[in-house]
Amino acid sequence: MLKGKLEFNGEFLAKLFKAQTPPLIGVDITSSSIKMVELGGAKEQMRLERYAIEPLPKDAVVDGNIMNLEAVGEGVRRAWKRMNSRIKNLALALPSAQVITKKITVPAGLREDELETQVETEANQYIPFALEEVNLDFQILGSAPSAGDDVEVLIAASRKEKVEDRVAVAEFGGLKAIVMDIDSFASQTAFELMQVQLPEEGRDQVIALVDVGASMMNINVLRNSQSVYMREQPFGGNQLTQEIQRHFNLSAEEAEAAKRNGGLPDSYELEVLQPFLDTLALEITRALQFFYSSTQYNQVNHVFLSGGCATLPGLDQVVAKRTEVNTLVANPFASMQVSPKIKQRQLAQDAPALVVACGLAMRRFDA
Repeated sequence: MLKGKLEFNGEFLAKLFKAQTPPLIGVDITSSSIKMVELGGAKEQMRLERYAIEPLPKDAVVDGNIMNLEAVGEGVRRAWKRMNSRIKNLALALPSAQVITKKITVPAGLREDELETQVETEANQYIPFALEEVNLDFQILGSAPSAGDDVEVLIAASRKEKVEDRVAVAEFGGLKAIVMDIDSFASQTAFELMQVQLPEEGRDQVIALVDVGASMMNINVLRNSQSVYMREQPFGGNQLTQEIQRHFNLSAEEAEAAKRNGGLPDSYELEVLQPFLDTLALEITRALQFFYSSTQYNQVNHVFLSGGCATLPGLDQVVAKRTEVNTLVANPFASMQVSPKIKQRQLAQDAPALVVACGLAMRRFDA
């Protein structure tokens, strides 16, 4: 997403954040699994070539932090082998919580060295770390809303070790990280493929992207492709797994497998699943209330559900009823050509969990 060329940290940064990208695989590292997506074709007509989802051991990734580099690196290697791809270049993402972003306004027409100096000066004000400890990048967004001759620039900074952990994971798997994005930006990129489903393609509408993973729920509210609000809440599919575990006296592994593959008693839907769906819908409703109370907006027109929980049966209807907002399950591949090797039924089940990986894979089409 970021395409500046600040090199406060030498060539390392320039290799990760670059405008021109060769064919690559999008890799989303979450607390529960590695998701990989490879796209082909052209920007105007993309094609899903292959994808893979590889489970991770418990606590290998916690709150976006890689705690067991070897286990995650091995997971990346297994996912790549399952993909059966020859591409070794990866686009990865940092969790939004690990990245400090700030929009600044600068005069238009600055030379690159002048812009870099301006960005460095601004970064010193907003980043609570020494610049030597961070990877820093910027992207010119366009004319500033205040009109005049100013332009708006987005600055992004993350602690060096957070970036280096993901680079090391790729290298452990015999692969190479060439792009480092931010997960919320990657989901926004993938949303470009889904907004065609909306009336007038979502123009001048407020759209909430709600990603519900294993341990965290991320809300990113967009208007005309610009993020106007973000929030992270500690709630996810792990709560459902734990409830299955408790209710049916299963181990954590048995509960997770039963949640994914079925085979639970008839009482599961009424006594366990439905209460979880109600609680999740309530969490989303609360998040939207926070959005209304802290911004100028008082309405959301559409909600897109993504992440591993998005395909839980009936979740979209429960959320729509509770929030009184049109709710859709995210599928960035709905209008895309798909390789005949991919099973359509399985893809429909997996697609909501592949939104970030898809957005990262789209980086190969950067101009």
